[in-house]
Amino acid sequence: MKFYRVYIELTNICGLKCSFCPPKALPSHTMSLSFFEHVLNELTPYTKEVAYHMGGDPLTLSNLKAYLDITLKKHFKVILTTSGYYLNKHDLHTLLHPAIKQVNISLNSYNKNSMPLSFEAYMEPIVALCQLKLEKNRELFINLRLWNMDEEQSEKTFNETLFKYLEKTFNTPLDATKIYEEKPRSIRLTEKVLLHFDTYFEWPSLASSHHSDGTCLGLSSHFGILSNGTVVPCCLDKDGVVELGSLQTDTLEHILNAPRTHTIIEGFKRHKAIETLCQKCKYKNRFKEN
Repeated sequence: MKFYRVYIELTNICGLKCSFCPPKALPSHTMSLSFFEHVLNELTPYTKEVAYHMGGDPLTLSNLKAYLDITLKKHFKVILTTSGYYLNKHDLHTLLHPAIKQVNISLNSYNKNSMPLSFEAYMEPIVALCQLKLEKNRELFINLRLWNMDEEQSEKTFNETLFKYLEKTFNTPLDATKIYEEKPRSIRLTEKVLLHFDTYFEWPSLASSHHSDGTCLGLSSHFGILSNGTVVPCCLDKDGVVELGSLQTDTLEHILNAPRTHTIIEGFKRHKAIETLCQKCKYKNRFKEN
């Protein structure tokens, strides 16, 4: 059993209250460095790529470099996702760490929060990171995520401000009307720096009235490990609703070969959502065959 990527939540602390994210249900928790190394040891037979993301923001950690050093020592590559709000709390060179393959920055985090920052103050360290990447680490990918491209164009005013700023900064034409009409997946701003587009999605919840079957990439391409060691089927189960087991008390091999895990996998192969949370999840509709 091999996976393209495994999501590891270093911390479930985000520090923001984005209106498109539900508040966390679990107590605040940060994975210790020693347990993180244990997790990577468990993952060694299963993947070579980890994502520092589930519900929290890894940049809230002052000792982020220590996690990166362990990741490099264990020969994993990292996808790091952040709101960008805490970039100023770190030496930007930390984000050029050789363990990091890609940095994702969720730009709509600024628009959907009451931040004590001007737009320019928020964007300044993001642009500085892009420029530093061009000077020091040309292999690093940076995705500036704009996942608010709904049919109603509800965020068009903010997006137009952002497009003008990025157009001037990177000398790349960004016409809002054209982007909304043509719906590109991404636009290259400079070498390996992309403005990446997607739509809003609804986090799965047991409180949802939605019910459907379908397939999913959970336990196929990836799975998740919460900061408390709980193993979950996918990256959207940030509250550990579908707890497959805990790496605090069990091995990953046993968890991935347990009856509940296999039942979920076999169900998705038949386009059947077994778990209640999966039945209520709308994100799996994106994997429908055309």
